[in-house]
Amino acid sequence: MKARVHVMLKNGVLDPQGEAVRHALGALGFEGVQSVRQGKVIELDLAEGSSEADVTAMCEKLLANTVIESYTVEMS
Repeated sequence: MKARVHVMLKNGVLDPQGEAVRHALGALGFEGVQSVRQGKVIELDLAEGSSEADVTAMCEKLLANTVIESYTVEMS
């Protein structure tokens, strides 16, 4: 079983990496980009019997800083 966790900064939290990417894209001639939010994707290979609740607990305890980040979980 696999799980994919998408972690992003919450709205209203400054994203200096995203701003640096937006600026760099502008310098490369991509003028249409108004904003960039950068996040991370974490892929987990799980043992059979693992549940989305297990992955959610992992996110709450380690994978995401829930004060400033939000996350979504995809199971397959």
